[in-house]
Amino acid sequence: MEVTWLFQLLVTLITVLFFINYLRKVRRSQSPADKILPPSPPFSLPFLGHLHLLREPLLHRTFWSLSQRLGPVFSLQLGSRFVLVVSSPSAVEECFTTNDVVLANRPQFIMGKDLAYDYSSVITAPYGDHWRNLRRICSIEIFSSTRLNASSNTRNDETQFLLRRLRRTSSGSGLFSRVELRPMFTELTFNIVIRMLAGKRYYGENLSCVEEAKEFRELIGEIVEYGGATNPADFLPVLRWVDYQGIAKRSERLGRKTDAFLQGLIDEHRRKKGSPEFENTMISHLLSLQESSPDYYTDLIIKGLVLIMLVAGTDTTGITIEWAMSNLLNHPYVLQKAKTELDTYVGADHLINESDLLNLTYLNAIISETLRLYPASPLLVPHESSDECKIGGYHIPRGTMVLVNAWGIHRDPKVWDDPASFRPERFEDGQGDAHYKLLPFGAGRRACPGMALGIRTVGLVLGSLIQCFEWKRAGEEEIDMGEGKGITMPKAHPLIAMCKARDVLDKFF
Repeated sequence: MEVTWLFQLLVTLITVLFFINYLRKVRRSQSPADKILPPSPPFSLPFLGHLHLLREPLLHRTFWSLSQRLGPVFSLQLGSRFVLVVSSPSAVEECFTTNDVVLANRPQFIMGKDLAYDYSSVITAPYGDHWRNLRRICSIEIFSSTRLNASSNTRNDETQFLLRRLRRTSSGSGLFSRVELRPMFTELTFNIVIRMLAGKRYYGENLSCVEEAKEFRELIGEIVEYGGATNPADFLPVLRWVDYQGIAKRSERLGRKTDAFLQGLIDEHRRKKGSPEFENTMISHLLSLQESSPDYYTDLIIKGLVLIMLVAGTDTTGITIEWAMSNLLNHPYVLQKAKTELDTYVGADHLINESDLLNLTYLNAIISETLRLYPASPLLVPHESSDECKIGGYHIPRGTMVLVNAWGIHRDPKVWDDPASFRPERFEDGQGDAHYKLLPFGAGRRACPGMALGIRTVGLVLGSLIQCFEWKRAGEEEIDMGEGKGITMPKAHPLIAMCKARDVLDKFF
């Protein structure tokens, strides 16, 4: 009897869900002519919508495949969220010109509440006065040319640590040595950012704060693991009641742990004010501003800025350097051309520095082509509409989550000649100049504020590796360029290469 009752309840629930789904489709088909919604895949499940289409880990490829059938502007119903996917330069231009203010909000995910201080960081904050204040701080006090120039020695030092480390692998042998580059690039970018922020090194040898460094590495590992995880409850709110997979509890615990660590860095800077090791760090600079404007530069604001730089400014840069080196190893003629440019414009008188990058047009073209084929954020950071608008002639309701498939636009044969080929020369002949064709850092008012830092770091490291070492593949076969899982699109397989120090390196080390 009890089984029959449960079966009837289940059938009733399924029937209701199908009816709701049917009404939703009817409502869309009967929308007024000026409120036609973007096309969507035909098969939508009750309650789940199109979530079943997202089983593949590489969503940018899934969305690109759908856009070939549905058009460059299409919609998905992902649980309770209505999602718009944009895959053409003209639609992107419409998003970030006509509708830039309307789309300046961010969707709120559960993880952002605990990790991003209740959506108050520069990436997660809703559009308004608070976000404008954060953006101003980033533009003037963190990423301005003056501040970046002041921290250039840090990037030079860490790049030279990498060069010494690589030199030891081949010192005295005169032969090529096998090296795994991913962990080196990861440690390099984290050390650069944490030194800029707090004057510390947490990776490598002879660390002055071993336990603190261990705590930091464990914390970053957790943030990468859980911070990038998709929480089903973000799309199916009913799951929040039961804390499906325990993500909410882990998020709260990780948020408390992260906050304690960041507060410790701030308190240490206060205790050791004026200490040479903390001179010119971002935290010390912001604390000095706090003295004159305590209500504006609060500890919470400072911690949020530090966290965003750690999360957004490290993994993306290391991944881009790894993709660039992989491309060079698969295209030796490009590597040789870059080496010739460096030997011509930098020579053997000094190691490359950031001021040299302005003259290295081919190296910059290599970076642009790498970002085109392998953008670190293939779907950009999601936007959300704060009001109704129109995109591509379609009606976009308020509260729509908007995803821009930068990866798809970067590989669209209607936009780029021979889009699948690695050809840096396209950026020398002006093919990459058109607006909204190249979007590795986003567009509009919520584009990535750290673009200049990222380009400087990639250019300096990549140029140093080419100037100071000979490189070749570890085997005859080409480097596997398969994409791995993750919101920042890492390589599926870590890069392993063969390197040998050039004579120029012995002059400086």
